[in-house]
Amino acid sequence: MKIYDDKHIKNVAIVGANKSGKTTLAETMLFEAGLVKRRGSVENKNTVSDYHEIEQERETSIFATPLHTEWRNYKINLIDTPGLDDFIGEIASTMRVADSVIVVVNAQQGVEVGTEIIWNYVDRFSLPTVFAINQIDNPNADFEESFKSIVNLIGKHAIKIQYPIVVDGAQCIIDVLKMKMYKFGPNGGKPEKLEIPEDQKELANQLQNELIEKAAENDEDLMELYFDKGTLNEDEMREGIKKGMLNHELFPVFCISALNDMGSGRLMGFIDNVAPSSADLKPEQSVEGNTIECKSDAPTSLFIFKTLYEPNLGQISFFKVKSGEIKQNDKLENSRNGEIEILNQLFIMDGKNREPVEKLCAGDIGATLKLKYTKTNDTLRVKGSNITIKPIHFPDPRINKSITAADKNDEEKLNDALKKIHNQDPTVIIKYSKELKQQILSCQGELHLATIDWTLQKVYGIKANFEQPRITYRETIQRSATTSYKHKKQSGGSGQFGEVHIKIEPYYEGMPEPEGFNIRGKEVVDLEWGGKLVFYNCIVGGVIDTRYLPSVLKGILEVMEEGPLTKSYARDIRVMLFDGKMHAVDSNDISFKIAAAHAFKEAFLNAKPKLLEPIHEITVKVPEELMGNVMTDLQSRRSIILGMDSDGKYQTIKAKTPLAEMYKYSTTLRSITQGRGSFSTKFSSFELVPNNVQEELIKKNKE
Repeated sequence: MKIYDDKHIKNVAIVGANKSGKTTLAETMLFEAGLVKRRGSVENKNTVSDYHEIEQERETSIFATPLHTEWRNYKINLIDTPGLDDFIGEIASTMRVADSVIVVVNAQQGVEVGTEIIWNYVDRFSLPTVFAINQIDNPNADFEESFKSIVNLIGKHAIKIQYPIVVDGAQCIIDVLKMKMYKFGPNGGKPEKLEIPEDQKELANQLQNELIEKAAENDEDLMELYFDKGTLNEDEMREGIKKGMLNHELFPVFCISALNDMGSGRLMGFIDNVAPSSADLKPEQSVEGNTIECKSDAPTSLFIFKTLYEPNLGQISFFKVKSGEIKQNDKLENSRNGEIEILNQLFIMDGKNREPVEKLCAGDIGATLKLKYTKTNDTLRVKGSNITIKPIHFPDPRINKSITAADKNDEEKLNDALKKIHNQDPTVIIKYSKELKQQILSCQGELHLATIDWTLQKVYGIKANFEQPRITYRETIQRSATTSYKHKKQSGGSGQFGEVHIKIEPYYEGMPEPEGFNIRGKEVVDLEWGGKLVFYNCIVGGVIDTRYLPSVLKGILEVMEEGPLTKSYARDIRVMLFDGKMHAVDSNDISFKIAAAHAFKEAFLNAKPKLLEPIHEITVKVPEELMGNVMTDLQSRRSIILGMDSDGKYQTIKAKTPLAEMYKYSTTLRSITQGRGSFSTKFSSFELVPNNVQEELIKKNKE
């Protein structure tokens, strides 16, 4: 295929809420550009971008899929993204390589929760953005309400380039940049280009004047021209729109019917001659603080933004050429590990279709196979160029499950598969919890989990069990207790002997030193699971040799690592070792470790022990009319409501909820809100569990 330079490549992410029509729009754009001869559909399971079996089965996008078109001497790389926030990792990685974004809005729904979640990513990167109000020909479409919802989302920087009307039963679009009316036949396609009807001219002129003012605001020269002439011509408007988009202060709004191919060609024309390219964007700064110029004559650097495992191909690495150019068989250094990678194959992809290329220039998106040392977020660069591209920051997981292979013989196979799933989707995190003695899989939601389960079964042939993880409780005490323990063991020859007397107390930051003790030494242990152990040596007269003190401390820590109540970690305790005995022959380290462990356990159980449970701060965003149901559900989960904020048609609820009550919350919220609610959660603190819960947990532990 033709090689395009950095000024003739546009990288466009197609984003939007679920079922807004993103995949259909991508398919229609490929058709308009002549890349496909016949349009597929989601329902017929034959679109270019939704080619994975699971996507066809579920009739929804799960992966971000790179595509390309060639349009009027420009190469437009499209990336079709999922609309469900369970797959937000795919959207986050796409945002990192897009030059501009098309946000697709369903004309029947307007801006939805999914739109808002995605907009937060677009806004974070200040990406040039176009809004496309889709399904304008649907009987339930409401363009004006949809436009208002966009204004509510982003403010008054949204500006109409087009609006829809029906003339003599035909769907038409008035374009105020071109000042023309496009009239479509029943099956869409190429429209008739007509003059704007008399009854629409006043409105069209008014909207064009608003557009001219917005375009002029973004450039001093254009503003002077506007003051001199009182207007701007089409080319000047395009220049002002582009600068406004680059400043993230102007957001053109188009109207389309992706399904019936109305307005998509005009949208592509706008991307072609107005939307910025990588070369137009502000240069990136590397991790080292160097400027990365998007130029073909700069030192070569690639950013790996996506990894995919295909059964017949193995690992596919998708990259954006951030600077320079890449040719087949080039050798590049991985900035993370210093390893040299050879790019034996170089191609562009349209879904599952690969097209080999000899060279790709700065700003372009490509793929290669079977890199040995490279994963998502890595930089490949010319050796010695000192360029590391800033990584994608993926969102934290929202749900956790313990995972085991149904067949114990598959454990190793399962671990290998999970490693590949994590490499493909970094929002899937796998960790072995020493505390819980479980392998924990963390991801974005129940739907995300279902796709992981599907992948394990259908791709890797592994049946896995997913269960609610054990809760990371903590144990502590509420009052002081004093005890002693003598460990004595005689079995011929040298025996074992150690006796300790200790007092334990609840510990809190800033508490005064203990009274009534002769403090000879103090050790503060910051426990790796949180909280502190403060250990005081209050031994007088050498009744216990100082060489045994580390063993006493070790014995106490061993009990704290497996608490007496439920075998959970203990925390926030101080211990005063104030007396004891030793034997000249039989005393040794193991004796004092055992004595200290028994004494501490006995004192702990006498000090009104209490369980602490992890509390998470949860933020839930829901449509206003569904807030009551969501609040009722939260309260049933022992939540404490911290506050509520109004946000347009939505309410944001902040609450503190015990982790033990969060099981399957993602599914419940989706059910209550018909998929229109979203939530995020983060650890807040450990707090006392109710007595009835504590009794139940202790009973379960004894069983």
